[in-house]
Amino acid sequence: MTNLESPPPRQVIPARPADLLVFLAIAFGGAWLAAIPLWSALPNAPGSALQTTLAGMQLSPALGVLAVWLLRRDNARAWARDTGLTFGGRPGRALGVTALTWLAVPVAVAVTIAISAAAGLFPVDLAGLSGYRQVFPGATHAFAATGLAIAIVVYPVLYAIGAFGEEWGWRGWLLPRLMPLGRTKALLLSGVIWGVWHAPLTLAGYHYPGLGWWGVPLFTAACVATGSVLGLLRLRTASVWPAVIGHAAINGTMPALYLVASDARHPADPVLGGVFGVVGWLVFGAIALLLARSSPGRSTAGMAATRPAVRR
Repeated sequence: MTNLESPPPRQVIPARPADLLVFLAIAFGGAWLAAIPLWSALPNAPGSALQTTLAGMQLSPALGVLAVWLLRRDNARAWARDTGLTFGGRPGRALGVTALTWLAVPVAVAVTIAISAAAGLFPVDLAGLSGYRQVFPGATHAFAATGLAIAIVVYPVLYAIGAFGEEWGWRGWLLPRLMPLGRTKALLLSGVIWGVWHAPLTLAGYHYPGLGWWGVPLFTAACVATGSVLGLLRLRTASVWPAVIGHAAINGTMPALYLVASDARHPADPVLGGVFGVVGWLVFGAIALLLARSSPGRSTAGMAATRPAVRR
């Protein structure tokens, strides 16, 4: 008798060394190739070079996933399911977690800014909007609030295209293949890989201006913290879409919140304050711990860890 019921997505998939090599070679090689326009224009690279680099880098992990699929010739439906392109076995929960993530990420960023400000690491000027008015001269608080609302509601959708290119690679494909190591090790290792992958941008001064090589381990720590949150969302729902929206919300709303809160006279120290600084590591690390404690073992339980890929 043929079982017509769709099998559950696999959350633990033993990795083939050749698959990992192909994926990482394309993801990292593509990132450095995409960074050529940026690096060739340093030290005064125009914004267009940065945008071209960002677009190319974000595409490279997805190209790595496609390359492995083409080499293996796995069933397309099973591949899509096991890399998180569906909404998992419980679509309603996955959609609910995605919506909640959309709303929660700006709150987490705002909390990070507030803690950083209280610690004296992120000077704010909400009354004068001096940082915001450097970009939008004469802007009122109503104008700033409207812009912030648009960033929170609309930007995650716009940034989801680029975020998908990364998340399908890092959380959709790679994380389940690291899960044989155990959930904690898989989350940490995937975060480290993700952070080092950002090196073409970090070394160019994009995340921590002027720090050079020191910026790579610092941003890697930020990626471990935020990546653990995104990874747990992916494992909890068997879907990559909560991670996509979470990633897009960070990229889309963080600059807007920074801009509204910033003090033009006293720039924040990115190493200590903000999402990519020490405070951000602690805030997102705490969120990851809460997520992990709220669903112990759920990440792998009942997910048919050893079920072979289905071919039809």
